Formats: sequence, C-alpha cells, structure tokens
Amino acid sequence: SLGGARVLVTGGHGFLGRHLCSALSSRGATALPVGRAECDLANPAATREYLRRVGPDLVVHAAAVGGGIGWMKAHPATALAGNVLVNTSVLDACRDTAIARVVGVSSACAYAREASQPMRESAIYEGEPEATNGPYGHAKRLMMRHGAALEEEFGMDCAFVVPTNLYGPGESFDPARAHVVGALVRRFETARRDDAERVECWGTGRATRDLLYVGDAAEGIVRLLEVGGGAAPLNLGSGVERSIADIAREVAEAVGYGGVVTWDSTRPDGMPRKVLDSDRMADRCGWRARTPLSLGLRETVAWFRSSC
Repeated sequence: SLGGARVLVTGGHGFLGRHLCSALSSRGATALPVGRAECDLANPAATREYLRRVGPDLVVHAAAVGGGIGWMKAHPATALAGNVLVNTSVLDACRDTAIARVVGVSSACAYAREASQPMRESAIYEGEPEATNGPYGHAKRLMMRHGAALEEEFGMDCAFVVPTNLYGPGESFDPARAHVVGALVRRFETARRDDAERVECWGTGRATRDLLYVGDAAEGIVRLLEVGGGAAPLNLGSGVERSIADIAREVAEAVGYGGVVTWDSTRPDGMPRKVLDSDRMADRCGWRARTPLSLGLRETVAWFRSSC
C-alpha cells in the first residue's frame, strides 16, 4: 500500500506527471512534484541535495527532454544529452539517498525501427531505433541499463515501464512539441473553426501506432510502484494497432470535422509500426488499458477546447 508514503515525481508538473500525482493522491500517498522551477535535475549535486531535503520514500522518474517527431528530428543532440544527464543524475541521487524504490518511465522509442510486432520486452535492446527519434531512444535504453546495473551492484530496487504513445487531457498542443494525437486535435479543431475544406497531415498515413490514455498509463505506473519486482522493463500499451490515417479519422470525428484529409508524403512517418505486448505488465500488476479510444479522444478534445 502507498497510503502515507511520500512519493517524489520528477516531471510532476508535466502531462504524465500531473496524472501520476492524482493517481498517487487517490491512494493516500503524498505526491511531491518536481520540475525545473524546483530543481535542475541535470545537476547531480543539486538533485542529490533536493532529495535529501525533501525526503521522499519513493520516486517516480517521469521527467524527460523531448517532443513530437518534428522536434526530435530538429534536436537530436538535445534529446540525447538532455535525457542522459537528467536520467543519470536522478538515478544516482536515488542510490545516494537510499530511496526505497524507483520506477523510471522509459519509452517505446527505445525499440528498433524494424522490431517485430507486437513488440516484446525481450527485444528492446535489439537493432537501431527509428532515426528521427534514435538519440532519444538510445538515452532511454541507457537509463534502463543504468537501473539494472544499480540493482546488480548496489541492490537498488528499480523498475521501468515502457509506455507507448500517450494522449489525453493535459497533453501539449504546441505544434513544435505535440505528439500524434495532440497535433491532430489541434489541426482538425482549427480546421473546423475555420470551415477549412481540407486538412493536410504529415507522412503517408500508413504508419501504425498503439495509443494509450494517460490516465491508464498513470494507473499502471502507480501499480508497479506498489509491487516493484526488478529492473527488467515492462511495456505499457493498449495492444491495439491503428494506422495514423485511422487515428486521424477518429480525431476528425471527435472534433466534428467533415472535410477532406490529405497527406504530405515528403514529411516523415517515423517508426513504420508500433504496437506493444503488455502481457508482462498484466502478469506483474494485473494491469490492462481500460479507456476506449473514442472516450479518450472526447475527453482530450473537451480539455483542448476548455484550455484555449
């Protein structure tokens, strides 16, 4: 049980972090969100001092430096160095301050571009990640290797989740940083308001994605924090593979846009296919994704409209 526990959540003011804090509070834990305003997590000494001062029992490391496919393509060095520095700083600070358990949030970007589908954890270090987000994927791989090494050398209780594409209320709709659902919601809602006859989307529409509602992801991460069980990575996905074209149609329907959708094939598709096998997570924690895409999209659109 997490009742009464003090849980530090790095990236706690961000998209996933806010949902994590809510899930922790619902279990009677005290969520302690930390972001750039509270601590420079890329600074090892500052991070170690912050953990000593705040005194958490447990840590969820959800902070990341990243964005959508456009941002990743334009900032490969920032994605690599930024994440390596933060991840190393946080994990070593948790070791130095004897945190009882750490759950780190990795990414399906760590999988190889040509990984067999559905993607299973046994293949996570095989092959090269998709080039457009390869540096980010390698940083996430290194984080998981670091956690396993800390477990081996120091007996540190460290676990990792590997979530697929997250969406839901609170996600970024900034064109420079938005992921697939956020970018599509903004594009179709703008077209609906402007009575645009057509909407042009990036890529061919043939790439596939596994979309997971952020509240479901937060629930899975908190369950893993409760049970632990070692640094071997655990997938978090819906298990449903949808083409980007199908996702675009679902988003258009959710916002009430009825115009024509076209595709700019000069823009990157990113990873050709992505769907995760989450059986290990189900076996460990009894977790499965619960929120249907239609419901999750309605809630995402409602949040977008209320926040604009």
